[in-house]
Amino acid sequence: MPELYEQFSPQSLAARIDHTLLKAQAVRGDLEKLCGEAAAYRFKTVAVNPVQVEFCASLLKDLPGPGGPELLICAVAGFPLGQNSIAIKAAEAREAIEKGAAEIDYVVNITELKAKNYGYVEREMARIVELCREQGARSKVIFENCYLSDEEKRELCRIALAVGPDFIKTSTGFGSGGAALNDLRLMKDLVGDRIKVKAAGGIRDLDTALEMIKAGADRIGSSAGTVIVDELKARLRA
Repeated sequence: MPELYEQFSPQSLAARIDHTLLKAQAVRGDLEKLCGEAAAYRFKTVAVNPVQVEFCASLLKDLPGPGGPELLICAVAGFPLGQNSIAIKAAEAREAIEKGAAEIDYVVNITELKAKNYGYVEREMARIVELCREQGARSKVIFENCYLSDEEKRELCRIALAVGPDFIKTSTGFGSGGAALNDLRLMKDLVGDRIKVKAAGGIRDLDTALEMIKAGADRIGSSAGTVIVDELKARLRA
């Protein structure tokens, strides 16, 4: 039986990766490097904070060759804590889309989830998913599983199935834990093929990325996208 990595080309693996830079201390040079790498490797998106969307859009517009103008921008909303009002999260998402974002990853309100205020969680999700649909953008719901019980993860999946975001996502990468295989399998088992699943948080090498894909991840969020793809290139050459 072939190894899992042999099922991918560097390009097909890169097309599953959101190449991510969300650090508060990022400078313009870091963003220029991020966009240059993303265009060269042909990642699916660059994932950045909302205020950086317009700058990244201007960079990508001028990049030559495949991957430049075709590369998408993913922006976060309510990040990383999820403790903004529904109106603020929606406004943040709308502005990011207007500035050039094609995908929005927003963090659920964990306080309301833990209070079993599921109506609030569903209204929030519906507002942002509807906004993204209206604007032609994809929506991703960040669960932040490290803070949730299995019951809460199941409840979020139930709400997601009712609302219909494009993706549900494991983690921000800023919590006490990142993507975990057991969480990913649970999410995938509950939503099946009806909603895609994104794994993010602590995915820094090829083996981890492939384990997540094998467990059901349709997309990988990582700040180590170039490392992951370079490891695949090296194995395919060996």
